[in-house]
Amino acid sequence: MSQKLRVGILGATGMVGQRFISLLEQHPWFEVTTVAASPRSAGKTYEEAVGNRWKMANPIPNEVKGLVVKNVNEVEAVASEVDFVFSAVDMSKDEIKKIEEAYAKTETPVVSNNSAHRWTEDVPMVIPELNPEHLEVIQYQKERLGTKNGFVIVKPNCSIQSYTPALHALKQFGPKTVAATTYQAISGAGKDFKDWPEMIDNVIPFIGGEEEKSEQEPLKIWGKVEAGVIKKAEGPMITTQCIRVPVTDGHTAAVFVSFEKKPTKEEILKAWKDFKGLPQELDLPSAPKQFITYFEEDNRPQTKLDRDLEGGYGISLGRLREDTVFDYKFVGLSHNTVRGAAGGALLTAELLKARGFLQAKK
Repeated sequence: MSQKLRVGILGATGMVGQRFISLLEQHPWFEVTTVAASPRSAGKTYEEAVGNRWKMANPIPNEVKGLVVKNVNEVEAVASEVDFVFSAVDMSKDEIKKIEEAYAKTETPVVSNNSAHRWTEDVPMVIPELNPEHLEVIQYQKERLGTKNGFVIVKPNCSIQSYTPALHALKQFGPKTVAATTYQAISGAGKDFKDWPEMIDNVIPFIGGEEEKSEQEPLKIWGKVEAGVIKKAEGPMITTQCIRVPVTDGHTAAVFVSFEKKPTKEEILKAWKDFKGLPQELDLPSAPKQFITYFEEDNRPQTKLDRDLEGGYGISLGRLREDTVFDYKFVGLSHNTVRGAAGGALLTAELLKARGFLQAKK
């Protein structure tokens, strides 16, 4: 690629914004040229605005340190300097919907980490390996917005990444009933132990809104585009519990599933091993070579050992066995701020670029 696309990060000073900046360092296709945040950060250099709140393992990239933070609300000014934006703003859902559509209407595509547009019927919610066909709804969204190039696309909730790909790989067997409990890291709340000392040696059995998302969002991912909108799938029936645990990064899921046509254990393991999606076929820069990895050891996957599999883009599974109530049970793990947040959005942007939806502004 002769010229990298210019990227803006909306909500650049927060944890997900920081993860975007970290992942985009030395990216072969994209370059961060603009950072935007709340008015209180505007006018400062990025390094000054973040101060001692930088949470990534690697330091702030040198090419971003000195960028002057723009006011995210000054849509035209930000949009004029970028080819597309990643959105990780911290606002109310109504405010997020409004500002993301405002950017789209400047002919600036928006790849969003936020939940506000997940149930907008003509906004695709994508896990790139699972439902790339939903990109076709973008043309209908553009008609609604009155744009030629501007649109909004979102990634799903971080909690579903640890089990939805595993179930998707088994769709041929007809998953019909699913029960899942997710054990979710504190970075999913945008915090670390320094910010949230109350989480040390503690478990909180409630995360607001998370269970509804975990039960419903897979159904949109498995839905079909009909008459210019995405109609969610009828099933499987999913019930979940979502629990906050004292882990820095990595969401674990304990999953129970019954099928229309019960597979053998060997068939399940083969389906997981062989499964690949369009990102693997296209060899996208951030795509994991092996999307789903199964561990034979009884004590895997573990957050400390396995969350960074394939750079945090891979899904780890283990402990597959028959169940006394359901057909099978297993454990899943995904990196919630890479695959489940900024990384999932970045891989989606790579797919959009490969499919011609992202291009340099003239």
